Amino acid sequence: MAVKVYERLLQLFEAEGINTIFGIPDPNFVHLFHLAEERGWNVVAPHHEASAGFMAEAVSRMTGKAAVCIGTLGPGVANLAPAIMCAMVENSPVIFLGGQRARITEQRVRRGRIQFVQQAGLFEPSVKYCASIEYADQTDEIVREGLRQALSGTPGPVYIEYPSHVIQEELDVPPAVPPASYRLVGQQAGPDKIAEAAQAIRAAKQPVLLVGHGVHTARGGEAVRQLADLMACPVIQTSGGTSYIKGLEDRTFPYAFSPSGVEAVVQSDLCLAIGTELGEPVHYGRGYHWVANEANRTWILVEQDPEAIGVNRSIDIPLVGDLRAIVPQLVDALKDTPRTPSPELDGWIRQDAARLAELAETAPSGMSPVHPARLIVEATKVFPADGIMVRDGGATTIFGWTYSQAKPHDVMWNQNFGHLGTGLPYAVGAGVADGGRRPLMLITGDSSFMFHIAELETAARLGLPLVCVVAVDYAWGLEVGVYKRTFGQGSRETGTHWSKDTRLDKVAEGFGCHGEYVERDEDIAPAIKRAYASGKTAVVHVAVDPKANSEEMPSYDKFRTWYAEGTQ
Repeated sequence: MAVKVYERLLQLFEAEGINTIFGIPDPNFVHLFHLAEERGWNVVAPHHEASAGFMAEAVSRMTGKAAVCIGTLGPGVANLAPAIMCAMVENSPVIFLGGQRARITEQRVRRGRIQFVQQAGLFEPSVKYCASIEYADQTDEIVREGLRQALSGTPGPVYIEYPSHVIQEELDVPPAVPPASYRLVGQQAGPDKIAEAAQAIRAAKQPVLLVGHGVHTARGGEAVRQLADLMACPVIQTSGGTSYIKGLEDRTFPYAFSPSGVEAVVQSDLCLAIGTELGEPVHYGRGYHWVANEANRTWILVEQDPEAIGVNRSIDIPLVGDLRAIVPQLVDALKDTPRTPSPELDGWIRQDAARLAELAETAPSGMSPVHPARLIVEATKVFPADGIMVRDGGATTIFGWTYSQAKPHDVMWNQNFGHLGTGLPYAVGAGVADGGRRPLMLITGDSSFMFHIAELETAARLGLPLVCVVAVDYAWGLEVGVYKRTFGQGSRETGTHWSKDTRLDKVAEGFGCHGEYVERDEDIAPAIKRAYASGKTAVVHVAVDPKANSEEMPSYDKFRTWYAEGTQ
C-alpha cells in the first residue's frame, strides 16, 4: 500500500484509537491537517501552541489514550515547552510532533537562518523519548516507539521531529497493526500476588482505598467501584484523584481536608493505593496522618512502573501492571468473599455530609465584593450533575478544595506541576473529547484565566457548553498573601496588582461569548443558570473581596505541608 508519510502518521495514530489533533499548521503540517479532517478527525487550531498541548493533555485524561499535538518549526515548537513540561510532571502520554526545516539546512554552515533552531536537544530532558524521522521508512518504528514509551511504565510525553524533507515521501507499507502487536497491553499482576493481596484485604479490619489521578486518566472508575463495594471501605482521594467515582460519592473523602478522611487513614490497618505515586500531597504515605498505626498497616500498591516500587515508602504487596487489568483481577479474587462494612464507615459518611452542609451554611455571606468561600459554595451548588469540572488558579483552587458542594465524576486541574493558566485549554480539550455533550464549568482566578484568554474564541467557535466562573480580585491573590505573611500587613506588594477597569464579561462578549457581571452572593447562581441557558460559551465575572482572598484561604497550613519541608 503506497502512502505519503503524513498519511502513515495518521494511520499509526488511528490504530491507537486517536482521532483528535491540536495545533497551528505550517507547511510541514498542512497536508496532515487537511487529510485528518477528510478522515473524520477532530482538527482543532487554538491561538497558542501551549494551549494546544494543554488541550491534548485534557483529551488524554478524558479518553485514557495517548493524544497528539503539533508545533510549527522554530517559534511554534518553542511555544510547546510549557505543555511538554506539564505533561511530564502530570504523567500525561501526549505525542508532540515538531516541524523542522530540511536537514540540509541544519547541516550547512550558515548564519541568519529564518525560523530555525536545533530543537530536539532542547526537549530531550523533558520527555520520555525524543526522536526524529530522518528517513521515510523510519516512520513506523519511531512512531511506535514513541507510543510504546509514552504508554509504558509511568506515562509521559514524547517529542518526535518531522523535518520537511520527508513530508511528501512515499512508503509502501501494510495496514497499521493494533497496539498489542508492538507494545505491552493490559499487563496483569501474577496470580500469587493477587492471592496474597486478596487474603490481606479479607483479614483487614479497617481497610482504605487510596485513589489517585491515574484511576481517572486510565478511565478505571467502574472497576474501582466494584472493588470498593467488595472491600466495603472508605475511599480516600489524593489531590489528583478528586473526581468522584459514580456510586462512591458518599464514602469518598479528600485526604487531609476531611476529618472523616483523616480518621479513616489514622485507623486504617490496610491501604490499597491505586493510580498514585504516593508523593508529597499524601506525605509519601508515611508522614503526618500515616504515622499513627504505621506498624500495623499493610500496604498494597497497584503500579505500572516497577521502578517506582519502594521509592517513597516500603510496599508489602506490590501489584505491578496496568490498573485496568489488575483491578478486575482483584474484583474476581474477592467476589465470593465480600467484606462487611465496619461500624465506623456509616459514621464517617454522616460526619462528612454534615461538614459539607456546615461549610455551605457558614461560608461568609452578604459581602460585596463577594467572599471567595461563598463564591465556591454558590457556584458548585448549581454545578450540573453530569458536568465536567475544571479548576485553575491559586487562592481560588484552595478555597475550592474546602468549600465545594459538588461531587463531579470528572475533575481536571494541574495538580502536580501547579501550572496556572491551564484551566481554559483543559476545558476546551475536555469538551472536544466529550463531543460537546456534557456541560463544563471552569472555576478559576482572574490572573490564571488571562494566561490563555484567547481560547474563549476557540471554545465559542466549537460551540462548547462551557461556563467560566472567574473570581476577580484584580491581583495575584495567593502571592499577595505571601507578601503579607513575609513582610507584614501594609507591606508593599510588588508586581501583584493589575487594572481594576478590566471587565472579563465584556471581554467574553467581544469573543462572541455570553457575559455576566456579579458582585453579590445572591446573583451568582442565577447568573450561572442564565449563562448555561444562553447556549453559548460564557464568562461570569464575580468580583471577590481581595482581603479575604489573600488572607483567609482555608487549610492553607495543610497545603504548605505538601512541600514536605524537613522530610525530603
